[in-house]
Amino acid sequence: MDRRSMILEDLVYLYGEERAQTANEQIWALLEAFRQANPDLAKANNRPRMDQRDAILIAYGDMVNREDVHPLAVLNEFAREKLQGMVNTIHILPFFPFSSDDGFSVIDFKEVNPEWGCWDDIDELTESFDLMVDVVVNHISQHSEWFQAFKKNQTPYNDYFITVDPHIDLSAVFRPRALPLLTRVDTAEGEKWVWTTFSEDQIDLNFSNPAVLLEILGIFLFYVGQGARFIRLDAVAFIWKEIGTNCIHLPQVHRIIELVRRVLDEVAPQVVLITETNVPHKENISYFGDGIHEAQMVYNFSLPPLVLHSIQTGSAEKLMAWVKTLDLPSTQVSFFNFLASHDGIGLLPARGILADEEIEALAEHTLAMGGRVSYKNNPDGSQSPYEMNINYLSATCKAEVEECDELIADRFLASQSIMLALRGVPGIYYHSLLGSQSWIEGMHASGQNRTINREKLEVDCLYEQLEAPGTLRSMVYQGFKTMLSLRQQDPAFDPFGRQEVIDGNRHVFGVYRSTPKNREGVFCLTNLSDQPQTITIKVNDFKASKSASLFDLVSEESFLIIEGECEVALRGYQVCWLKVAEGIDNLF
Repeated sequence: MDRRSMILEDLVYLYGEERAQTANEQIWALLEAFRQANPDLAKANNRPRMDQRDAILIAYGDMVNREDVHPLAVLNEFAREKLQGMVNTIHILPFFPFSSDDGFSVIDFKEVNPEWGCWDDIDELTESFDLMVDVVVNHISQHSEWFQAFKKNQTPYNDYFITVDPHIDLSAVFRPRALPLLTRVDTAEGEKWVWTTFSEDQIDLNFSNPAVLLEILGIFLFYVGQGARFIRLDAVAFIWKEIGTNCIHLPQVHRIIELVRRVLDEVAPQVVLITETNVPHKENISYFGDGIHEAQMVYNFSLPPLVLHSIQTGSAEKLMAWVKTLDLPSTQVSFFNFLASHDGIGLLPARGILADEEIEALAEHTLAMGGRVSYKNNPDGSQSPYEMNINYLSATCKAEVEECDELIADRFLASQSIMLALRGVPGIYYHSLLGSQSWIEGMHASGQNRTINREKLEVDCLYEQLEAPGTLRSMVYQGFKTMLSLRQQDPAFDPFGRQEVIDGNRHVFGVYRSTPKNREGVFCLTNLSDQPQTITIKVNDFKASKSASLFDLVSEESFLIIEGECEVALRGYQVCWLKVAEGIDNLF
């Protein structure tokens, strides 16, 4: 079946035969207009797929500031000065005009926040880095022109949002927030109640109206035309509502993602879709679909709480047991691995992997470190922990002791090395790269839990701290710089490559990475404890008996292989990436 027929089939599934025919004609007119407006994009369609050189910085558009200079211009400068050779892509979190939620309540999807800069600043950034952009698909600000037109009952916006009788039983709906699901608004037709999954300022869009889908497709194409290589689908699991269901992960959601993928494959197949679904692991990876037709990457949401549990307990057992299950449905998809983000550390993705008491221990440690724990409403009226709000570096610290900056940096970098070693593309939040800690005073001032990890930094002061030897920022930044540089140079870290867990010491996380064709490999070891640990790698099990030694890319030490085994001694929190000297064949 050709792509045109598949798109029509998607539309029939969503909207029925009659409305599908009209929507299909509109989509292909949209695609033809896009081709004419972007003739050079076809040249990018032959770009190689992702490889080990791909690493993504996650940042706000105003993450670094200088007085009287637009923040996006400062970000451009900082990226050129400090990030080249470390990351090749920058994910600028929503940089559009917004009314709340630090950008995720978008007023206008096609304008740059004038307080931060303009599209010329984005264009300048894309001269040196690839761009990742959010499509906030589920909702839009109550202050947007769309919603203001809805309140005036203006066509077509009078059907762009979801209105519900407040007396209808909605108790089955999954709630990610401890806030009302419906919000009352006054309109030209009187009082109405609109669906608001996340807040009263974020009004859910009505995807059961094909005109809304067309609007959002136009936004996708607009961002591609502005240079986006990666597109993050924010809160995509919630976009389709059916009364009487839990309104999350419905089949229509997956069908819409398939349709978006087909549209982009038609005119910009180099663009990568990444789904953001902060849910248990099984539901999360469902957005790979069959490995061909849905997202090319999904956020690996179980990774942050599992790595944090491992660092806090000094044990890799739960983490490594989970990593053994990380099969992929095809060689065309991979994980977006991250540990920290602009949001908190989700706890739902750890359920079913960690025991309830282990999750509770994570929450208690967060509180002991001055962080907060956010809750969600359950159908039975109870609440349960949903997210830990704390800076990730602070979360890896110990609450009961005073520690030197070198130990704090070593432990934190040990946690980050796991993310960098695993199969997938790493996403590094700017406060992690820069060695920041919890901004507790900012959280208190704003009254918002997530502010704890969203501090804005003065760029010249930041330069001084990064360049001063011995500071926490400098040690973390230099450690990242070393690992990211090594990772970019070694094809064994290909995001579509192979990986196998290395057992032998529960205090040591070990994974063997190799190229997709298994011709080069690296043994990645991380000591999760503050005590020296020894692990024996049975090299013969990896068909590497021809090698006389393993060379650590990080420390530049060599380890002898004796009778097919290599004993590696690790200092507390040490990271070793041991390179196999010769090719390995037939590992699997």
